[in-house]
Amino acid sequence: MFEPAALRRVLPFFVYIAFIFVADMAERLGLGPAELRWLYPVKILAVVAVLAWCWRSYEELRDWRLGWGGCALAVAVGLVVLVLWINLDAGWMQVGTSAGYDPRSDGRIDWLLVVIRIAGAALVVPVMEELFWRSFLMRWIAQGDFLRLDPARAGLKAVVISVVLFGIEHNLWFAGMVAGAAYSLLYMRSRNLWAPIVAHGITNGVLGVWVVMTGQWTYW
Repeated sequence: MFEPAALRRVLPFFVYIAFIFVADMAERLGLGPAELRWLYPVKILAVVAVLAWCWRSYEELRDWRLGWGGCALAVAVGLVVLVLWINLDAGWMQVGTSAGYDPRSDGRIDWLLVVIRIAGAALVVPVMEELFWRSFLMRWIAQGDFLRLDPARAGLKAVVISVVLFGIEHNLWFAGMVAGAAYSLLYMRSRNLWAPIVAHGITNGVLGVWVVMTGQWTYW
């Protein structure tokens, strides 16, 4: 796990997660919700910086060729996951409560924050998470030399463990597992990491639009 190839796929995710502790410390120091909202743009910029620094090492991202069929399938999977995500919200499907991300100031939506939030969730988070969860962790569980492993041969054990951990990362843990399973199967079928990245981006991007339209900020 501490080899350079692994670290380059873990580091962007680690930076993203580290901001949970940064936000907690900032809140303890007296920063209010209005100020804490601006940590999200900082977090996204930090992740982008790490991804850019490591980009040349991500050999699994060099092949963009999904084809029309592959793109259509990825978009369809992303939309199906979205529909399931906003409906799999029964009490037993959640862990704790989520404060969400409220971009309003004095009742008015701060559209700059909305744009940054949707862009970060749709364009940056999918790349960072798919590199960690699918390209690295799922394959690494199956085989230490994960870069040499064909995604289609990851095996049930690796898929289940990575999907369960992906679900636990989210407040809506059951929906998270469903999403993780869908993205994993898409990666295994296509053997191209851009397939789950596109699907993940569609889910997050359209979810962001839905959240703004409905005011369901807890889904953010």
